Amino acid sequence: MLELLSPAGSMESVTAAVQNGANAVYLGYGDFNARRNAKNFTREEVAAAVSYCHTRGTKVHLTLNTLLTDRELPAAAQVAGEINEMGVDAVIVQDLGVARMLHQVAPQLALHASTQMTVHSLDGVKECAKLGFTRAVLSRELSRDQIRYICQNSPIEIETFAHGALCMCYSGQCYLSSVIGGRSGNRGLCAQPCRLKYGWGNRANEYPLSLKDMSLADYLQELEEMGVCCLKIEGRMKRPEYVAIVTGIYARAIREGRSPTPEELEQLEAAFSRQGFTQGYYLDKKGPDMFGVRQESEPPRELYAQARTTYESGENRKELIRMYAMIRTGEPAQVAAQDLLGNVARVEGAVPEAAVNVPLTAEKVEGQLKRTGGTPYECEKVTAYVDEGLSLPLSALNALRRQALEELSRQRGLPPQREKGEFHPGVRYENPKGAPQITLSVRSAQQITPALLALQPARIYLPSDEGAACPDAIRACQQAGVEVAVLLPRICWDREKNKLEQELKVFQDLGVTQALAGTLDGVQRALDLGFTVTSDFGIGVYNSQTLKELKRLGVSAATASFELKLPQIRDLSKAIPLEAIVYGRLPLMIMENCIIHNHTGQHSCTGVNQLTDRRGEKFPVVKAWGCRNEILNGKTLFLADKAADYQRLGLWAVRLMFTTEKPEQCVQVLERYRGQGRYKPFDFTRGLYYRDVE
Repeated sequence: MLELLSPAGSMESVTAAVQNGANAVYLGYGDFNARRNAKNFTREEVAAAVSYCHTRGTKVHLTLNTLLTDRELPAAAQVAGEINEMGVDAVIVQDLGVARMLHQVAPQLALHASTQMTVHSLDGVKECAKLGFTRAVLSRELSRDQIRYICQNSPIEIETFAHGALCMCYSGQCYLSSVIGGRSGNRGLCAQPCRLKYGWGNRANEYPLSLKDMSLADYLQELEEMGVCCLKIEGRMKRPEYVAIVTGIYARAIREGRSPTPEELEQLEAAFSRQGFTQGYYLDKKGPDMFGVRQESEPPRELYAQARTTYESGENRKELIRMYAMIRTGEPAQVAAQDLLGNVARVEGAVPEAAVNVPLTAEKVEGQLKRTGGTPYECEKVTAYVDEGLSLPLSALNALRRQALEELSRQRGLPPQREKGEFHPGVRYENPKGAPQITLSVRSAQQITPALLALQPARIYLPSDEGAACPDAIRACQQAGVEVAVLLPRICWDREKNKLEQELKVFQDLGVTQALAGTLDGVQRALDLGFTVTSDFGIGVYNSQTLKELKRLGVSAATASFELKLPQIRDLSKAIPLEAIVYGRLPLMIMENCIIHNHTGQHSCTGVNQLTDRRGEKFPVVKAWGCRNEILNGKTLFLADKAADYQRLGLWAVRLMFTTEKPEQCVQVLERYRGQGRYKPFDFTRGLYYRDVE
């Protein structure tokens, strides 16, 4: 049966989820999770939650799903050791370095790949398996056919979101909040700027980035038949009443093998929605009807009051047990309770006396031991052996039953005995000396001109579709003595894989051996085809341990996250060569939903469209591989006059990222970074390299 995983932003929400049928809950502890603004749990609260949940047959998953710096990893390792001792069942992780640390500190603790890892294909799942993950949480954008394909071929468990908020951008690839406001979604403090107004002219008068919440309540049986292991409800920031309502409806529907009733669907919408729900991604029907905003309204007081009764009025969650009793002449009365996990609790009481009037019978003992109301247990069977002619007060039997159940609860709440380890950062690599080389990435083959090649960049990253359509651009680079690397799309579904491999074959046939991949999916594909792989910014290199994990996977070089400050990049122990982006319009979002088509009704992704925010800032919207959209920053990152700063970071290369620039601008920019000319963008930014990101 499907595991139902519910959110818990507080102990009250834990109770609400468990009492309404959750098979597992997920919660945050400390500052290392993707909902740092949530209340989160103290150490004592986590321990209490684990004991409470395990007593009632519910698992606890802890979120450790943000990118961490080298300085933060020791504190995270301490957290890992604590939750390992507490008996947390699994940890949800985004950062490859955190995963490496967890394998050291808690080698028997299950690791689940967060949706923040942007796993959207079978190749990505396989990479997660290589990294020691036992479960992958798929990107929310996937359609039913893609989920089915992955489940049928996956070497590890698959979890999907079933209900709750949808991000406009692929999770783990959004930089909008950090670049424009300094609050990073990858660091757990997303300010949700996608929920604000934007427009296509000079006025921000629409909500083109605000998706409705998803609800797959009508497809539960189909998801189970596909092979999905776990369904996840989003909402750690929401009220416990919301958790109770949504969990209860989904749990009953799963248990009874049905879809929710019309009344239950109304309750889901009343609990929280943004102008209704959408199944657009799952049904592969994207478009304007997937969008909505939260309407100001009074909380559904009566519905919330009903929800509170489900977790405030005693025990609704019952675990099946069996009870045993032995009442024998001259021996202390014995009662035992056994659960389905094999835990057995035995207790002894007073020695029974000879009956004066009505003797004790096995039937009477069974009747008393079955009375488990007010406890987390339901007694499915009692086996009692009672000698004839004995008497024992019913109050004594009731006391034995209570003691046995208390002992059983104690046993069920005990943390498992697990192997413990220590975090060892390992060998530290000295930064290479000398100035970094300059690499370029282009959006269009037309940006590669003889004048650009004459300036001899160390490498040009050319998108796979552009190179396949314009192989002469590859040849021109090679003839000029400039190395070409194929730039793989960050997002490529399994059904698009053949198209991508055809494009990659064009590069291979021309002798290209280098590839740049921005997700684990792309890394796996490029390595399988024999390319030497550099990881791109989308993989989130935030600490030295991540570089070591990438090296272990066979990655030859990496790109630093542009959410790091320059000193943090300098201090990374570079197990593999590292480059950093020092010029260009930083990519803020990559989206499955084509907002250009939503606005115009036409597939007019050629050229550059602009989205305007409330302050009048304009963000270019460009076509991404596979009829997707990418939003770029309105200001251009410019560091040519800061060369002394980035040349001391121990980088093998710095990258100029050309997006909307005309060919002649590309030449001017490269000249400036070569120390020639006086080019400077009209409106530029230093990015996040000189300011702290929360």
